[in-house]
Amino acid sequence: MATAIEISWIGALIGLALAIILILLKLAPTYSLILGAIVGAFIGGADFAEAVGILISGTQSVMGTVVRIIAAGVFAGVMMESGAAETIAKVIVDKLGGTKAMLSLALATMIITAVGVFIPVAVLIVAPIALSVGHKMGYSKVAMLVALSGGGKAGNIISPNPNTIAAAGGFKLDVNQVMIGGLVPALFGVAVAVILASVMKYKGTKVTDAEVAELEKANAAQLPALSKALVAPLIAIVLLMISPIGSMLGIDALASLKIDSLFILPFAGIIGTLALGKRTKILDYCGAGLNRMTPTILIIIGAGAIGGLITASTLPAQVVALVESSGISGTFLAPIAGVLMAAATASTSTGVILATGSFSHAILNTGVAPLSAAVMTHAGATVIDHLPHGTYFHVTRGAMNMSMKDRMKVALYESMVGLTMTIVAVVLYGFMI
Repeated sequence: MATAIEISWIGALIGLALAIILILLKLAPTYSLILGAIVGAFIGGADFAEAVGILISGTQSVMGTVVRIIAAGVFAGVMMESGAAETIAKVIVDKLGGTKAMLSLALATMIITAVGVFIPVAVLIVAPIALSVGHKMGYSKVAMLVALSGGGKAGNIISPNPNTIAAAGGFKLDVNQVMIGGLVPALFGVAVAVILASVMKYKGTKVTDAEVAELEKANAAQLPALSKALVAPLIAIVLLMISPIGSMLGIDALASLKIDSLFILPFAGIIGTLALGKRTKILDYCGAGLNRMTPTILIIIGAGAIGGLITASTLPAQVVALVESSGISGTFLAPIAGVLMAAATASTSTGVILATGSFSHAILNTGVAPLSAAVMTHAGATVIDHLPHGTYFHVTRGAMNMSMKDRMKVALYESMVGLTMTIVAVVLYGFMI
């Protein structure tokens, strides 16, 4: 449904600002975004019918992303609920051993996030292992959470998670393109996380004997074998990589076989469930995965509404004109949008959704290629997405049983990891490619 009216940029800006303020005041993000879109439409000059048209056209534009995220819930539910992700994490830490503890913890969180587990859940899975290793080696909780969170951030920009699907959808790309595009920044990010964690591993609060005793009581669950746990992620990775590998090798038959993540992720999840011998649990895993995806889906609908407002307004043109008149390269608009929106919402996925939904047209109008824009926006969303007004800050603090003071210390180092990935993304995709 097209909207003939052109909304003033002031109305769009006020609507976006109102939505962010309401999110900070703890109103549900979906309601905050829709209310911001409505108020912005009225201030911008729309009547009741035109405001509804703006909301509907905006929400319709994100339905492709919504459907893909719903489909990804099958895969996420299998990995999170079956114990497959925890098995992968334990094996990585056990194989690398205590002497390479920070590397093993960062890699474990990176890999299980990269195969489709949400970053807060990834930290929750690896945290008990980290506390056990930390107690044995005398390492601080601050250092270990830097490794976990830094590894998770790196894995998050190369995963088929909602944030990556949103980054791809916002710039009309396949999710595998954005996953591959984030690989080099992710490797730099995990390297910086390991270095920072290693430098400060003896500084700060240590794990107590009582905490380890509690962990031993809780860790009685039977986990699947590694060979079974790897089936779902390996199938997903292989199928997602068929088309890119075909393009790189010049094999037209493979390059043209563009199987969408909409099909790949549920298929991999179902085959993984059968390999785990959990056929009777498949409905439970699907339900659990959908429940985990629901908050993100609702936020995307709200982001579509505010995106519809901004698309119908003169704000994108004003932003491009401002960038051009300031002399700043338009390349920087993509990472700045990611940084600001993720900081406002304290969430990677919500930040990416808002940045792409609201500023994708403005970013592309500066001449930046869609893939470059997606990777830079995505990386930018990891810089300050861990602030205290979001859930990630508190989930990870609870997982490591940390004081508020120690958790705040970690935030600085998390930002250094995110900033590293953003700088690498900008250099690579903004100026080299």
